[in-house]
Amino acid sequence: MTTFDDLLDTAAAWIAGDPDPATRKELQAVIDSGDFDDLADRMHGTLEFGTAGLRGIVGAGSNRMNRAVIIRATRGVADHVLANNPGLVVVGRDARLSSPQFLEDTIAVLAAAGVPVQYFDAPVATPIVAYAARVLGAQAGIIITASHNPADYNGYKVYASNAVQIVPPTDTEIAAAIDRVGPAVEVPRHDDPFHADGVERIPDDLLDRYLADLQEARGNARAEQDLRIVYTPMHGVGWRFFEKAMHRAGYRHVAPVPEQVEPDGHFPTTHFPNPEEPGALDLAIALAERTDADIILSNDPDADRLAVALPFDGTWGGLTGNQIGCLLADYVLERWPDPDRPMVIESIVSSPMLASIAQHHGAHFDQTLTGFKWIWNAALDLEAAGTGRFAFGYEEALGYSVGRAVRDKDGISAAVVFADLASACRAEGITVLDRLERLYRNHGLWVSTQKSIVRPGAEGIAEIDAAMALLEERVPGQFHGRAVLGATDFRVGADRRPRWLGATPLVAFDLDGDARVLIRPSGTEPKLKIYVDLRAHLGPDDSVTDVEQDALEAATRIAEAAAAFVGLA
Repeated sequence: MTTFDDLLDTAAAWIAGDPDPATRKELQAVIDSGDFDDLADRMHGTLEFGTAGLRGIVGAGSNRMNRAVIIRATRGVADHVLANNPGLVVVGRDARLSSPQFLEDTIAVLAAAGVPVQYFDAPVATPIVAYAARVLGAQAGIIITASHNPADYNGYKVYASNAVQIVPPTDTEIAAAIDRVGPAVEVPRHDDPFHADGVERIPDDLLDRYLADLQEARGNARAEQDLRIVYTPMHGVGWRFFEKAMHRAGYRHVAPVPEQVEPDGHFPTTHFPNPEEPGALDLAIALAERTDADIILSNDPDADRLAVALPFDGTWGGLTGNQIGCLLADYVLERWPDPDRPMVIESIVSSPMLASIAQHHGAHFDQTLTGFKWIWNAALDLEAAGTGRFAFGYEEALGYSVGRAVRDKDGISAAVVFADLASACRAEGITVLDRLERLYRNHGLWVSTQKSIVRPGAEGIAEIDAAMALLEERVPGQFHGRAVLGATDFRVGADRRPRWLGATPLVAFDLDGDARVLIRPSGTEPKLKIYVDLRAHLGPDDSVTDVEQDALEAATRIAEAAAAFVGLA
């Protein structure tokens, strides 16, 4: 058991190795206060590369995002690049308060290590960094971002030489390289990084190249110029890129939410700048009602996700990530122009409905572990094997990849293509919701719900670990009256699956009556996630709204039963 004296020794060593006087002072204040719990939480291990790289609360300590962590991580990345594929590293950042300093530290370490750098000199959307890594032939890409997390978070995401987020063994090799790095204060840093030899600003025309590739992916789509769009970037970086992309696509009636249009790392109008969160789109809905808009499109703060809201019976409601994903997949596949067989890929926690849509269009369908790092690595592997050509990928957490320009989720291109879908519906004389109902009647009314159980701090991590351990010990016989027909523990058996379905802390249960439950810990936050998917029968005269509501209530009860089973109700 760790004693307070042990923690004091660990914290003192951290302070001695921290080059930032602000975080040295912060951690010393915690020590002086005698707050064992706070100190234990800050020094509980180190941040690890999860679903989206390093991510955590900004502050002092080994389990926080700070300059010392950034400096050591970057030296590890530099050492890995130099040892394997010496060459260019692309670097960008979002608009969070700590991101400019973290960007400077990143470039300073790379420059001192002799690694050539091209960087974005203004806040940039994450998909644009991923695009730059590909088209510039970078050996690695780094984006400083915490995406949709609250203001006190930041993160550090790394792309490999294939312009896809790092996966094993690269992530473990980089982690090992970081472990070999000494204290951050001893890591060489260039004292004038933006003017160092080998450091260059990424030219402005790169955005034009991205927009041109996006237009190519749209094919012969026609924008309905009178389509009235409300947009919010949730205080993030999206507006600059969204506005240019929509204008180039032909959309002229785009109204940004004025309170949220400028990048602001304080996120003053929302504590949790995630479009999925209840109330996150309230300001957008208010503007849509005032302007009689047809559709609301929203990106999260780093613009790699897309949320959509639509009017229905006098009110506004958001589509789920699965609804958006299935609509986009069907739209992309019905317009597929390539002679090669299209491939659609989703994360394993996304809707089973996509498999039916893919079969209908003659497309190859595959599933991966959570995260676009797996979706795009699967795409490249399958293309290399001659299976087909990547057309579309998505995950239920509002992430979509339309086309081949960006090997990650891209909220900008997804927004443009969804506007094209809405335009196509209008040209056909139907609504987007009419098109969704058509999918339900052709493929079954699938509903999905998710229960997230938050357990912060070191104690919370232990509770989540205990819940997952319980699933190793026993298998439930049923969840809320639905018999468990089978279970798959993805922590084992990886040698019998493709690498994009490797070992991961995820347990899946198939239930009686076209239903399933999946349980996993979050890769970016201190929470356990329970996913339930359920297919409801939709008769020819049934109301979609009524059947969907009943199915969602049943799915919610199943999720609650699963939470109770693992002791986290």
